Order: sequence, then C-alpha cells, then structure tokens
Amino acid sequence: MSPPLLKLGAVLSTMAMISNWMSQTLPTLVGLNTTRLSTPDTLTQISPKEGWQVYSSAQDPDGRCICTVVAPEQNLCSRDAKSRQLRQLLEKVQNMSQSIEVLNLRTQRDFQYVLKMETQMKGLKAKFRQIEDDRKTLMTKHFQELKEKMDELLPLIPVLEQYKTDAKLITQFKEEIRNLSAVLTGIQEEIGAYDYEELHQRVLSLETRLRDCMKKLTCGKLMKITGPITVKTSGTRFGAWMTDPLASEKNNRVWYMDSYTNNKIVREYKSIADFVSGAESRTYNLPFKWAGTNHVVYNGSLYFNKYQSNIIIKYSFDMGRVLAQRSLEYAGFHNVYPYTWGGFSDIDLMADEIGLWAVYATNQNAGNIVISQLNQDTLEVMKSWSTGYPKRSAGESFMICGTLYVTNSHLTGAKVYYSYSTKTSTYEYTDIPFHNQYFHISMLDYNARDRALYAWNNGHQVLFNVTLFHIIKTEDDT
Repeated sequence: MSPPLLKLGAVLSTMAMISNWMSQTLPTLVGLNTTRLSTPDTLTQISPKEGWQVYSSAQDPDGRCICTVVAPEQNLCSRDAKSRQLRQLLEKVQNMSQSIEVLNLRTQRDFQYVLKMETQMKGLKAKFRQIEDDRKTLMTKHFQELKEKMDELLPLIPVLEQYKTDAKLITQFKEEIRNLSAVLTGIQEEIGAYDYEELHQRVLSLETRLRDCMKKLTCGKLMKITGPITVKTSGTRFGAWMTDPLASEKNNRVWYMDSYTNNKIVREYKSIADFVSGAESRTYNLPFKWAGTNHVVYNGSLYFNKYQSNIIIKYSFDMGRVLAQRSLEYAGFHNVYPYTWGGFSDIDLMADEIGLWAVYATNQNAGNIVISQLNQDTLEVMKSWSTGYPKRSAGESFMICGTLYVTNSHLTGAKVYYSYSTKTSTYEYTDIPFHNQYFHISMLDYNARDRALYAWNNGHQVLFNVTLFHIIKTEDDT
C-alpha cells in the first residue's frame, strides 16, 4: 500500500477507536453506566433532574465523529465534584473534536492526492503499453526488412548449385542462408527473441561474400529466365529503356526512348527510383530520328540506327554531340528484315561482357541473321558471323558472353529457341521459356552489369532475371 493509503487507513482506524471510547467511557465518568440505550438512534427517557442523557456516537456524511450529551439542571449538581469532571471531559472532547477535524482535513487532502496518483498511474500504464506496442511494431518492421533482404539473396542459390567447382564453399553459403532464413522465420513468430544488429551484420557479411564470389565468375551459358518484375508502366506500346553496363556502381542513370519512329527525344533519370517517380534529370534532343527500339547505351554513349538508313550513330551524352557514324554494309533497313513485330527493327545494337554488337540481315545471307562485332569508337566491323536463322522469324534477340540468343516470337508463348556461339561458330536449338506477361515484347536486351534482361512489354518497362551456368575461377586458374 502506498503512503497516502496508509495515512487514510490510520486516520479511519483512529476515528473508530475514539468513537468506541466515547460511547463506553463517557457514561461511566458522569455516573450513567446503568443507562440502557435501545438503539443508536433512540434514548431511554430520564428526567433532567435525575442525571445525564447520552446519545451514542456516530459519523456524519463527511466521516466526522458526533457525540450528543444532555446535562442535568444546574441547581442539582453545580457544586458536585462530577461537574468539574464533566467540564474537564467536555474540554477533552472539544480538543479531540478539533484534532479529529484536522485529521479529517488531512485525510481529505491525502484522499484527493491518492485519486490524482491513481489517475497518473493509469496514464503511465497506458503509456508503457503503447511504448511496448510501438517497440514490437518497430522490431517487426526491422525484421521484415531483413527478410526482404534475404528474399533478394535466395534466387542466387540455384545459380550457386550449378557451379562445378568450389562445392564446399557453396554448401557453406547455402547452409548459412538456410540458417538465417530459419532464424528470421522464428523472429516473425516471437519478436525480440534475437538481436537485430547481430542478424543485420550476418546478412551484410553473407551478401559481401556472395558478391565477391560472383566477381570470380566467368561467362556462362543461359539456363533459365525468370520474372518479369514490372518496374513502371508508361509510354506507348513500343519503346526502349536501358542503363549503361560499363557505368560505376554509384552511377545508376536510366535512359528512356518512347516509340520506334518519328522521335529523337531521350529522357534521362538519375536512378531507377527517379525513373519510377518520373523525376527527369535531363532531356537530350538528338540530331537525327531513330529507327526501331534496339538501341544501346555503352560506356557513356548512345548507339542507335538512324531513321530510314543502315547508318549507325554514336552520340555522347556528356558532350551532347555525335562522335561517330558509319553505314553497316549490306544491312537491310526500314522493315526489310525486321523482327516478327515489325517496327523498323531491322538493325539491333547490343552489348555484353565482350563488347558492342550489331545483329541484322543481308540479301547476301538470304535474309538470315548476321552478327557483327563493332569497334565502340569508330563503329568499324571487326568480325562477322553468318547464321542460318531467318531474321523475320525472330521475335527478339540478345547477346550474353558472345553467344546470340534468339526468341521465336514477340507474343504469348515466346521462348528462347535458337543460340549461336561466336566463340565456336556453332549453333543449337534451345527451349528456354519465359513469361510474356503483357503479351507483346518490342525490346529485349541483356545488361552485363545487372545480369538481367531489360524489356519493353506492351507499354510496361520490366526486368527478367537470368540464370547462367558458370565456372568459378579459382586461384589455381589465374
């Protein structure tokens, strides 16, 4: 019990003792111990000449003690010794009444203090409960962020499982991912069971080690395409968007080119986030209109096919001017040898881990696809490979590690159907399906830095993840 409550109990106990003493002692002192009271509220009738009349003590609504005494006539006991005792008793009763009044005032004050403290305690209890709820909410948010980070790392497991060497390291990574996933799942069931900072550091450490492992990877063969992830919905049915595969890790600029013809405006965004929100950082007005949607940004410059020609243009974003242009000899243009969807997609410019490429068709090769490696500065053709796959039967194509991958359609049900290796000058038919979520693809290009496919899917800008069969380079191989 708190001090105010103890004070209140002591006062009430004192008042009860005083009331009991007065009801028993007072009649004895004045010679009325033989008087019988029928009830606390009724009094046996005694003549004033015979003695005193005493009512039993009681409490008023405010808790104060009340005692009523009727004295006999003065002429009967004015000189009696008991008269002096009575006066003394009355003085004592009066003093006691004053003391009780003081105690009553203190009690009322302490009682009000107790009520106030009770209200404050209830308020504090509610605040502590709110703080506890907020803590659990905040912890839940932190752990959810960690779980999302883990979800980003989990797709790397099937890639690592395909490595031929360093199996012990890969198994260790896989086990750590599983352990962390189990911990995070347990945290969702009981928030606060583990230290957030420790888990955060473990996730960051694992991510760093995985990235270091990925840096050791050499070129690989395409095994699987997953997704897509829809980044944004904007523009017309046809267009292109891209990032620079040779840009630094801090440089995440995005370039956006809507439509496949009659346009020469390129929009630049500082990051994917700005691209999604529509916050343009700069706009470029090219000196020529482009043809198709198969442009590429490589090492700070835009490479595109000049409208109604087989001329390739190199345009520097930093300098804001054309650095080089060259005709692609014998290449068909202006819907002579387009992809299945048309759109002046005769000449497809692309880049991979090896360099800059042009994919097109010529009459000399019977309309079949020709692959040419270009010098990125002069646009000169360094070497060419003639394939046997008809350009008009291809939905789209992209290069990964010097191998051209061709889809059989731009519509629903499309898959990677054909590949040609420039390293071995051989081809093979493949069967790698992917989800054409919005039914019409007019641009599909590989980005070596992101290891992802950028696509324009019927007015939606999307990303596909790719799974490659890699060989890890060990220290013995270097």
